[in-house]
Amino acid sequence: MTLRFRDVAERVVDALLEASPEWALDEGDTRGAHRLTDHSAEGDVRRTAMLTDALGSLDEIDPDLLPPGDLVDLEVLRTKVSADLWHTAELRPHTWNPLVYAPGEALLPLVERELLPLTERLAALASRCSALPGYLATARTRLTEGPGMPRVHVETALAQLAGDRELLTRDVPALAEGDSEGGPALKEAAGRALEAVEEHESWLRTELGFADADPRLGARSFAAQLWYTLDSELSPEALLVRAESDLLATEEAMAEAAAEYEGQPRRPGQVAEVLSALADDHPVTSQDLRSTGEQALEHLYRRTREAGIATVYDDPVQVVPMPESRRGVAVAYCRPPGPLDPDAHAQPTFIAVSPPPDDWPAERRDSFLREYNGAMLRNLMVHEGMPGHALQLAHAARHDGATRVGKLLMSGTFVEGWAVHAEEVMAGHGWSGTDSAEGRRQDLALRLVRLKTRLRMILNAILDVRMHTGDLTEEEALALLTERGHQEEGEAVGKWRRAQLTSAQLSTYYVGYTEMAAIARDLAETRPELSERERHDLMLAHGSPPPRHLRTLLEL
Repeated sequence: MTLRFRDVAERVVDALLEASPEWALDEGDTRGAHRLTDHSAEGDVRRTAMLTDALGSLDEIDPDLLPPGDLVDLEVLRTKVSADLWHTAELRPHTWNPLVYAPGEALLPLVERELLPLTERLAALASRCSALPGYLATARTRLTEGPGMPRVHVETALAQLAGDRELLTRDVPALAEGDSEGGPALKEAAGRALEAVEEHESWLRTELGFADADPRLGARSFAAQLWYTLDSELSPEALLVRAESDLLATEEAMAEAAAEYEGQPRRPGQVAEVLSALADDHPVTSQDLRSTGEQALEHLYRRTREAGIATVYDDPVQVVPMPESRRGVAVAYCRPPGPLDPDAHAQPTFIAVSPPPDDWPAERRDSFLREYNGAMLRNLMVHEGMPGHALQLAHAARHDGATRVGKLLMSGTFVEGWAVHAEEVMAGHGWSGTDSAEGRRQDLALRLVRLKTRLRMILNAILDVRMHTGDLTEEEALALLTERGHQEEGEAVGKWRRAQLTSAQLSTYYVGYTEMAAIARDLAETRPELSERERHDLMLAHGSPPPRHLRTLLEL
């Protein structure tokens, strides 16, 4: 049965990769590097049939006959296939969300990473550029057939298309200059792709006037999305109750930390004043966001090693400005090389930070930079870099299971949960590692911003549930984020936009953290002989499975 399951699993993985060549390339599988996903109605029929057959094959496997590692792979793969089937047949985002068709997601991996030898890379880019006119024509057909597009999705797609134009007019031609044989064909294909992007942009601008669909999923669809995203039995209602209770407890801890930082008794308004003073003391500009992040990351590599938090690998990590074609959703991301890339260890992990948008008023830009002041950027680099995402993903890349499932399929609940857990661990060890007065103040500052990001994490979940299942208004959301979350107006506006553009992802931080922190505590109790580094290495040794499956693998 074990060998049969592994054979079935590999065939299902191949089918999933073939059906989604952009995703496959992101994961390091270059076999479909010249193709784009077929989003036509006929493509939907083929995808639905493939997923239905895959699910049937997996359902024929007797889970009672599998060892724990294979059992986890079976459940993770079954959830992935079920989620894809639900998205294709029921949620159908490709009929109402123009971001599904973002050209940058098809082209950027081939531009920013050496996934293939240059000649093959240029040929793949040329092929994808040549396919873009038909791909975007299909997009317009499907988006016209659907229930209508939400305005926020169209606005974000238009903003990203500006980055796509720059990609096609600057980055792709510059890459083409490196090969006299394949370069001319790529330049010609990029020119046609640019015309297609401009045509699509013109169409979206026209459609913007009619884009009045509600971005809320509604209670039923959100509950399904939450289940597939978290791989958890937690209902939206239970999540909301738990988050609102933790919000109160975190506000209390925040008040205590602010009083300690200021060295004064607690008083009304103290938290806001202390955070404002912290921003004043750690100013940043749009120009030095990157350098400040790089300096923080360099320090965190040393600090993580000396504190014995987890094994630190020397895989290359770069802090980069977020490409324009990916802006408009999150402020930062960590993107490792694809786990299926045989040269993954030599490829850099990118930590991308987005500066405030150029079209924002000066006051909102200043507000954003106060939110992401130098002290907050330190914690952001903990989350995105060390010992957060970059460290965890380096461990995951070294996982070598019996199938590709554990390497390929990553649980957002695990990934974000680990990064938030890493914030708390680093805050516990302190930023400085010294007992000087200045060192203690730096440690207090990190603890303070960590508690602020804990408030943000909890509010992410509350916003996610209330926005998609209720009637939360923008005004109410901004008040919640600025008053109880102490967020600057620029951050709150961006988070409201993100809540509309995504669903369930914002809940992964809170749910993931609670589950990963509980696993860390339980592992410490059951294996007291292990050091903190050994415990964390053990948690990170199995790829990025949903936390409930990690418990199985750790025998908790």
